[in-house]
Amino acid sequence: MSKNNTSKYNEAAKDVVHLIGGKENIQGAAHCATRLRIVLKDNDKMDLKAIEQVEHVKGAFVAGDQLQIIFGAGIVNNVFEVFKVEAGIADMSLSDVKEQSTKKQNPFQRGIKALSDVFVQIIPGLLAAALLMGITGLLGQPGVFGERSVVEMYPSITGINRFFQIMSTGIFTILPLLVVYSATKRFGGNPVLGLVIGAIMLHPDLGNAFAVASGDANAEQINILGLNIELVGFQGGIIVALMMGLVVAKLDQFFNKKVPDMIKLFLAPLLTVTLSGLLLFVIIGPLGRTLADYLTYSLMWGTENLGVIGFILFAGVQQIVVITGLHHVIGAVEAQLLADTGFNFIMPLMSVALMGQGGAVLGYLFLRWKDDKARQIGVSSFGSLLFGISEPALFGINLKYKFPLIAGCLGATFGGAYVYFLNVTALGFGATAIPGFAIVATQGGGHLHYLIANILAIVMGFIFTVAYAKIKKPSYEV
Repeated sequence: MSKNNTSKYNEAAKDVVHLIGGKENIQGAAHCATRLRIVLKDNDKMDLKAIEQVEHVKGAFVAGDQLQIIFGAGIVNNVFEVFKVEAGIADMSLSDVKEQSTKKQNPFQRGIKALSDVFVQIIPGLLAAALLMGITGLLGQPGVFGERSVVEMYPSITGINRFFQIMSTGIFTILPLLVVYSATKRFGGNPVLGLVIGAIMLHPDLGNAFAVASGDANAEQINILGLNIELVGFQGGIIVALMMGLVVAKLDQFFNKKVPDMIKLFLAPLLTVTLSGLLLFVIIGPLGRTLADYLTYSLMWGTENLGVIGFILFAGVQQIVVITGLHHVIGAVEAQLLADTGFNFIMPLMSVALMGQGGAVLGYLFLRWKDDKARQIGVSSFGSLLFGISEPALFGINLKYKFPLIAGCLGATFGGAYVYFLNVTALGFGATAIPGFAIVATQGGGHLHYLIANILAIVMGFIFTVAYAKIKKPSYEV
């Protein structure tokens, strides 16, 4: 990085170091694509309001106990080069900063963070599969581009479509195995032992869980020391896989501490796998299945009995949940819902929740267009929203001034109602807003209705924001 590229950010870096309480208050720092992320020893020593006024800063907020300062793509790299010199810190990776941040969280926050970390590693594969699934849906289903499907109109691409179908479904056949692997790794165990347990969960000699549940197959039963064990596989067992990842990790840690070094190499993994397998069939499996059933049942009950009200409530409060950090758990719920039903009605609701906040940002921009700083923050925040990232908008504008947040939530409820009435669903998870188009189910013109639902949320969020401001004339001084 040349000096010419970074010199113009010297003052900004110096100001940030000063406003966060000096370099002695820095526990760690790194940057992502758009944000400088800093873990402070004492958050009370920073001046968040003043940081937002620093040149080149487009917004600042605290999330996951990290101070995140939005500079924008490209700029943040240059700022960080100067910042690390001013702060007197060595390079830290983003994962190092997250680890430092986690140490400051309470047990509940750490638990939520751990769940998020498990799925972060898997989501790229799921997203790739979901995108391919979206392509096959576009190619193979009639009514997308006409009365006949694309494959029927152009038979020469039948082989390509079939290839995409196989590529798109592969990950879902081994998803429990991947979850056990990722969870074992996240909780500090040997991930290979997680793979072993995952393979046991999907062993071909076990009765297929879906076939047994539908009555098309019978499960073998065995007796071990008086315990009757039903040999049923765990296809689609996401909750079970999460629980088993924790079990494998803790047993692996325990036996590696207790088993003598001379025999540890073979005895510790033997005991871990054997005891984990027994717990899988006797306790964790039945318990996890029950939890998964209740989870899916309660979601389906809500959509069938609360109807449009349930969809409105979810869309209306989802972004408030994002502020708390609890939204990371939703990925596990979506994965279980897909495993049980094949469809995901949560993704479109999360997308309209995002777009409601986007409408509020546009309303804020409309109201404050003449303010250069507000325009800079608003434009970059809305751009992030279009690709499924709401934190800059939430912490930089909507939560900061409060009324745009509420207006955005109200706007999202209209999109949620539209999703309900037009039955918009998805075939995967991990993508919303514009990237979400690729995983929308095509049934009943799904892509068109997904677009309309999101635009409706934007328009209503905009209207509510502007209407409130015109009536109440709020102050923008915070």
